[in-house]
Parts: sequence; structure tokens; C-alpha cells
Amino acid sequence: LYLLFAFTMLMVGGVLALLIRAELFQPGLQVVNPELFNQLTTMHGLIMVFGAIMPAFVGFANWMIPLQIGAADMAFARMNNLSFWLLIPAAVMLAGSFFMPGGAPAAGWTLYAPLTLQMGPSMDAGIFAMHIMGASSIMGSINIIVTILNMRAPGMTLMKMPLFAWTWLITAFLLIAVMPVLAGAITMTLTDRHFGTSFFNPAGGGDPIMYQHIFWFFGHPEVYIMILPAFGIVSEIIPTFSRKKLFGYDAMVYATASIAFLSFIVWAHHMFTVGMPLAGQMFFMLSTMLIAVPTGVKIFNWIATMWRGSMTFETPMLWAVGFIFVFTMGGFTGLILAMAPVDIQLQDTYYVVAHFHYVLVAGSLYAMFGGVYYWGPKWTG
Repeated sequence: LYLLFAFTMLMVGGVLALLIRAELFQPGLQVVNPELFNQLTTMHGLIMVFGAIMPAFVGFANWMIPLQIGAADMAFARMNNLSFWLLIPAAVMLAGSFFMPGGAPAAGWTLYAPLTLQMGPSMDAGIFAMHIMGASSIMGSINIIVTILNMRAPGMTLMKMPLFAWTWLITAFLLIAVMPVLAGAITMTLTDRHFGTSFFNPAGGGDPIMYQHIFWFFGHPEVYIMILPAFGIVSEIIPTFSRKKLFGYDAMVYATASIAFLSFIVWAHHMFTVGMPLAGQMFFMLSTMLIAVPTGVKIFNWIATMWRGSMTFETPMLWAVGFIFVFTMGGFTGLILAMAPVDIQLQDTYYVVAHFHYVLVAGSLYAMFGGVYYWGPKWTG
């Protein structure tokens, strides 16, 4: 169900992307007006992140983790069920915001204040939808953590688990840590809009930059939530089609954990242009560069796994090898964006859009395609 839902959302978000590309096909207006274009951008981002990528990986987790650790099923069947069925009303509400007065929110998927404080009623629907999807993510994560920690078969120690189980265990902790932070940011947006608070409204003593801090404290770990399960899938595919064990298993586990830890201390690299002090710029620049180390460890371990292996190039392997190249491209462009003086020039340009699509499409999505081809025969018999 998760996978089917995610595929449906991929199609919906894909139609929005096609409209965006059609509009950008040549200079001047072709298809939509600027306001609708901003609505398409916002909804494409939200639907792809919360509707396509995240639920798909939860679907992979629910199907593969019990099989990989020797459990009969996930720990909490009913919570799992609720976690899934919450996604449907949330998705309907999110996509349905196009048909509300004034159309969908046109604030960008990051929903920066103070623009969001001026949006129409669809903004409230969007906020409610994200609250529901956040609750869904938290419940799914609790289920995954309890399953992995409590239901492993005898002899299946943590350091013997397949890497996909490890990446999801770490991802689940990230989700539980940051989804409430996003809920806080959008709840403050809601009270600013309707209940007379001034969290983000300068006229009432609020600070729109505070929104960015809260949002990106969620937003940066979130991008690792979307890539760590992909790392796990690739770490399963590469050894299989190289006919040898994964090189540096322990290092891969520790690298995944370090990436998760570091993801919490880099959030303001999304905010180099807000006027932060030099010390702040230096800290966020250097801490972001530090994430390149465990990520590089993973890339080199995948290459070392393939080195002198008896490689064959079945479809999952093609996706996985392609993943390594394009994800490295996405990673390098991220490293370049981490340099504060460079980022001040590149901030809000298409370079940034290219960077995160390299890691999300060529990263997360390609890994999923590989995973479906790899595990599809196991699922379908």
C-alpha cells in the first residue's frame, strides 16, 4: 500500500513537474501565469518529498526489514495501518488545495514566512496535511525502531544486520527527532495567520528568520532521511552483483550514524544570505564540509566492493552503479554550495535546484528503482 500510494504521488508530482518544464521550455509565458507557476513549484516539492519519496522508503522498510532480521512481522500492526491510512486524507487535502479559493499555496516548498502569513485558505489545508503526514512518519518510525531492537532472530546481532536495516534504524531516529520541529514551525505559522501571534511577523516583534532556523533544523536532517534508506538499498545491491561481501561493513554503519549526527549541526548552511555573523558562517561551512567525510567513506566502500568482483550488470546493478556516479555529482555540488562566499553568489539560483535534484532524483529515486528491480522477484515470487 505504501509503495502504491508513493507511486501515485510520484505521478501527481510528475505532472506538476512536466507543467513546470513546459513553462520553462522557452522564454516568456507559455502555459501558466506566474502565480500558478509558484503554486506548481510549491506543490511539486511537497508532494514529491512527503508523498512520493518518504512513503516509498517506509514501504520498503515494512516489506524488507522483517525478512532481513528474521521477524514474523513488524511490531505494531495497527499503528502501521493507521500510519498508512493517515497518508490518504493528507494527500487528498494537499493536492486538493489547488481547488480552494486562491489556489494552492504559492510560497515555495519551504513555506517561508512572512509570505505564508498572507496566503489563502489552502495554506491551512497544507499545514494540516503536513501535520498528518508528520504523525504518520513518527508512527512508522516508532514501529521500525521497536521491530529492529526487539524482534531480531536469535544470533542476529545488530552488527550482523543487513545494511538496509541499519540505515532505516538510523533514519527512524532522525524522523522522530525532526518531525515535531517541522510541526512546531507550521503551527507557529498557523497561529500567526489566525490567532494574532507574532512569531514571524516583524510588525508584532516577530522574526521571519526564526522561521528559517526552525524549518531548516527540520529540513536538513530531512534530506538525510530521504537518502539514508537509498544508501541501504545500494549497499544491498552492489555486493550481490559483485559476488562478494560489502567492503567495510562496520565503517558503513559508523558512517551512516555520523552522517545522522552531523545532519543536526549544519542547518544554517541554507541561510548564508540572512546576515549571520562571520563565526556562524565559518561554523556552518566547516561542519557541512565534515559530512563529506563519512559520505566519501560510503562511496569508496561501494567502489571497493565492486573492485575485482565478478560483476554482472543486471538492471538493479545498473541503477546502483548509476546512483554512485550521479549521487557523487550531487554531493560535490553540495560541497561547493557549502562554501559561504560561493553560496552567497549561488543562493536561489538554478545551481541549487540542480544540486538537490541530483541527490533526490538521481539519488533517492534511482535507488528505489534499483530496489524494486532487485526485490521485485522476492515480493512477487
